Formats: sequence, C-alpha cells, structure tokens
Amino acid sequence: MESFSPEICEGLEHMSESIFGVMCDIVGTSQQVAIRRETTDIEEMVDRRVEPNDGRKTMVSGSYREGFRLKGSDVDFMYWLNHHRVIMDMSQSEYYNTANTTLILSDSSESPPGFTLLQLLTPSRYREIRSSCVRMNDRVYISSSIYRQLTCSAAIPNSTVHGPCGSGVIGTVEYDTAWCFVCDFWPLSASSWIDRCHSWPDPEIVNNIVRNGCHFVAIGHPFGTHEQEEWRFSFSQAEYKLVYSMNHCQFLTYGLLKLFLKEVINHQLEESNKLLCSYHMKTTVFWAIQQNTLPQWCPQNLLASFWVCFKLLLRWVYEGVCPNFFIPQNNMFLTKVHGSAQNRLFLQLHELYKKGLACLLQSSSIRSYIIDVLCNSRLSMCTDESMMRCEVDYDVELVRESSKAAAHPVDLFVLPKVIHAIEQLVDSPLTHYQVVSLQRFTASLFQCTAFQLHNMYINIGSNKQMYIADKMSCHMLKLAAKFGCISDMLYITMYHYKTFRYREALSVLEMTKVKLAQPYMMYTRHVDREGYTEAVGGQSWSTKSRQAVAQDIELDTIICYISELISEQQSALQNKVPTLYIPVFVMLHFLEFLCYRHIDTTLSQAALDELQVLVHHDQGLYVCDIYRNISWEILGICQQITGNLQAALYSYQQSLSQYPYQKIQSATHRRIHDIGGTTSHY
Repeated sequence: MESFSPEICEGLEHMSESIFGVMCDIVGTSQQVAIRRETTDIEEMVDRRVEPNDGRKTMVSGSYREGFRLKGSDVDFMYWLNHHRVIMDMSQSEYYNTANTTLILSDSSESPPGFTLLQLLTPSRYREIRSSCVRMNDRVYISSSIYRQLTCSAAIPNSTVHGPCGSGVIGTVEYDTAWCFVCDFWPLSASSWIDRCHSWPDPEIVNNIVRNGCHFVAIGHPFGTHEQEEWRFSFSQAEYKLVYSMNHCQFLTYGLLKLFLKEVINHQLEESNKLLCSYHMKTTVFWAIQQNTLPQWCPQNLLASFWVCFKLLLRWVYEGVCPNFFIPQNNMFLTKVHGSAQNRLFLQLHELYKKGLACLLQSSSIRSYIIDVLCNSRLSMCTDESMMRCEVDYDVELVRESSKAAAHPVDLFVLPKVIHAIEQLVDSPLTHYQVVSLQRFTASLFQCTAFQLHNMYINIGSNKQMYIADKMSCHMLKLAAKFGCISDMLYITMYHYKTFRYREALSVLEMTKVKLAQPYMMYTRHVDREGYTEAVGGQSWSTKSRQAVAQDIELDTIICYISELISEQQSALQNKVPTLYIPVFVMLHFLEFLCYRHIDTTLSQAALDELQVLVHHDQGLYVCDIYRNISWEILGICQQITGNLQAALYSYQQSLSQYPYQKIQSATHRRIHDIGGTTSHY
C-alpha cells in the first residue's frame, strides 16, 4: 500500500470516500454521534447532581457510551458506591474523612500488570462487601469472585456472570452490568501513558483523564497467584473520553474494524473460538493514532487507516503481544492468544492480509457498496456530512436519544435541591442537544412530582393543603406539556381522571387526538419526512416537539397515576422494573374509555372498539413488540370493566404469550384468577 502508483492511490482515495459514506450510514454522521454522546453526558451530569452523595453512582460505558448504535451491540453499565474509595498508597488517606468514607488500598505487589488486590482498611456497612472479605497474611481483602457473585443481579434481576459483569437480555438488547470500586488517583503503573501523549490526545484531555482516576472491576488474572481475589484496573472513563477526542474518520475506522471483526474474523466462529474482541480493535486504533502512523486521518484515507490498524493487529497476533494502551506491560493476549490457537488466528488473519483491501469484500455490510464503486469508477461519493442527512434525520435521532433522560421520583423534601441542580445546569454552557435532554428530564420530573403531591395530600392533608397541592400539580403538568411533546398532554388527562374531572380530561384528550392525527407526526422512528419538513421544518425545537412529536407514556412503578394500573405497577416493581412503558395510542384510547364511562357509555364503547382494533391488528407501527404485553393487558382491563369476561380472558392470555418485557405476569395471573379463568396452558 505504501508505494502505489498515483492512479492506484487516486482509486483508493475514491474507494475510501465511498466507504466513508457507507460507514456514515451504518455508524452515523459526526452530528448523529454527537447527539448520542451529548444526551448521554447530560443524563449523567443530572444524575451526579441529583443522586445522594453517599449513594450508588452509575456510568454508561463501552461502545454505547462512545456513540455506536450498531445492531447487536450491548449496553454496558458500571456501578460503584460513592462513599467507598480506593487509594494507591497510605499517604492518600489524608484526603478523606474516614467517618463517612470507607477506604480500600490497592496492593499490586503480587499481581500481574493491570491487576491488583484490594485491602479493606476501614469497615464497610454494606453486607455484600463484608461477605466478600477474605483474610490473607493477617490482612482483610475483598474477593473479586465472591463480590461478583453477590452483585451479579443487584442492578438487573436474573443476570448471569460473564467476565466481571452480570449479563442478560432485555427485549432485544444485551446488557453488561459491572459493580466496581472507584479511585480518584491515576495509577503509577499507567504513568508511562502520560509521557507518551505528545501528539494525541490534547494536554487538556490528558489532564482531565488523569484527574478523574480509574476504576477496579471484579475479575482476576487467570495466571495470577490470587486470581479469585484480584481486581482488574478499568480505564473505561478514560477510554470514552479518548474516543470522544477522535475525529470522525478515526471513529469510523474504529467502527470499520468492529464490523470487520464481527462479519469477517469472527463470522461463523463458536463463542469459545473467538479470540479477538471489540476491545482489541479499540486498543489497535488508540495505538495507531498515538504513534502517528498516518499523516492525515480523513475520508480519502479511510482505507489506509483501516489497513494500518489491521497490519498492527496482525503483528500483535504474530508476536502474541497486545499491549494495554494504559499499562503496556499488561499483555491482553496472554490468556487466550497463545500456542496453537495463536497460530490458527495468525494464519486466518494472514490469509486476509494476502487478499489486501479486497478482504473487505467478505463484510456483508459493505460488500455491495465496494462492488458498486469497482463497477462504476465515475460514481461520485459525497463526503460532506451536511449533504448526507437532512433535518428530520437529526430530529429522529434527538427524540430517540433524549427520551432516555426521564426523571425518577425524588423525595419531595429534596425537590428544592434537584431544582437547584437543574438551574445550575441551565446556567452552565450546554449544547442544543443537552438543553433538549434537560427539558425532557424536567418535564418528567414535574410529572412525577405532580402525582406524588396529590398522593401525599389526598389522605393526610387538610382541604386547604389539598387545594394548594392540586393547584401546584396542575401547574407542573401544564409546564411539562409546554416544553414537552404532544404525548405529555396525556399526563394532564390522567391527573384530571384521577381527580374526577372527567369533562376536563376529555377536553384535553380531544386536543391531543387532533395533534396525534396530524399526518406529519413523528412517533418513535416513524415519520412522514416530507410532511414533517413542510409542517415544522426550520422551526424551534420546542415548537416541533409540541406540534409534531409523540413518545410512549412512562409510568414510574412507585407512583399511583390511575388506580386501574396499580396491579401492573406493583407486579413490575416486585421484579425491579422501575418504569412501565405504554404506547401512546393505547393510553389515549384507554383514558378515553375510562373517562367516557362516567359520561357517555356509547362513546366509551367506541373508544374500546378503537383500542381493540389497534391491539389486534397493529403491525408494529403504533405498538412495538416489547410493549404488546401491556397493550393486551390494558385491553383486557377495559373488557373486564364492561363485563365482557370471555374477551378479557382472551386478552390476558394473549398478554402472557407476549415477550414479558414489562414483567407484569403476576398481575395478569391475578386478573385471570379474579374472573375465574385458567393459565395452565401458558
């Protein structure tokens, strides 16, 4: 590749531009990736300010945090106890108040590079930590293997141990949850990384990374003396910041390597035979960028970038050494890539190497695009990202990503603190995407708080207190709808129904129905692009949101919104499911049915008929697969209320036969039992 003729170089540049465009389709443009990152960042910023300082902290990590949304990718979460801190030497203990902080000492003296023992210096009040303690040489250490077992399902029930994580599948999404410990100091064993950062990343990023320390995840080195007790250094926080600092060509090179790994190298291999993983690809890109292997990372050099990384990977496999980017003495090939397995992998990669860049033809995602370019040398490829996507594409991305920023109920006594935290964020420099996410969070917070206030004062409050609470609740719900989207009006309807204002509820419902009936409305990823652009293109996001965007209804499982769904919320809560998601049109017809029951039974039956048609016949446009169980359940509730028990029994049985995403089965079984039915065949 290094000594091609000008004609071939020009052809490669043309091909690279083509692949750049393809990868923007598969991975996303830089703006789409920015939306994903910035909305995730603001969500974390809010959590850090809102959560109690002595509680659990959460960080999204891995490829999802980096901005990938590739099909089949998993989502990684890291959790740690904020009042537990790891120190690297005893002198660092002076920075902490041991009255409210549990101190843990990292002892790497007997561990392989990149691993350590964690000595408990001060008592912990957490049962899982106390139960994980083992005594060695008259010192108390936290066993990674015991801690991993005890915390595997702590975040998500029924997870299974996978490496240092608890793993499983929710819907179609795989997840990994890792309970770890945090350290505020940069490890001495990673100091060489700081010295290497001459050209990349920038000094400001290096300082930020070093200032934020590292984590320790619960897995030991298989060749270590104390494998069951050892912990691995984790630089997940540093890694996503490094990926953020890449230009888009570098990021797409990383994405291309991930695709190549999945669709070519590991294609059709059994899980046990997959010696390379995505982390090796990321490490390859990090080293290639830092070592200045290319003068320019740009669309015309995308294939050259890929080839440089592939050759580096091939050399590592040949040598049997993959140096960790932060602690190079930690050879990440040591446990798997050696002996006959190493030899087989090298021969496989060398066969691909001999094919040259034609090896990319084996990638199912990009093969057809390469062939198109090869067959039509005049085919021009646009590398201008502003021409690749239009306004509606970015709006769809923003709706999907900002919907993650939902608030959970907070203790009403700490509500002023939460609002103060939001005010501080509003006054800080935020991007447009972060402002949208913050608005989504605030709307969600107001909705939760409105129902909490009502529920609190309904039983214990005086008439005056009830009147004040009601006024505040109504005001918060209207505010939420003002900077929310169309579907946020349904929370007002729910509140009016809950407080017996059926005509007011129906009035809001009618306005909502009119907006939801607009042909240009954006719901999930479904939108009439031309109609949407014509109706709201170029307008402010608040206008677009109020006039043309709808989202699913989110009900926190610890708040009573309407009594008809208490059983389902309790069932979900027992299974540690924090939120019930209900398709917006299912909720619309459900509320219409409930309200008209008190005013006009004919119109109530009409609403039920519409709900039945939707649940029975929708093909995923308005009721996605993972929400079909709750949708059938709601239909059954309505049928049971009208006395049509046979139809209700059928709906409940259909609910049980769907994917149990919402974990409401125990409620469904109770309802079937109440009407004298049976579920024995499910």
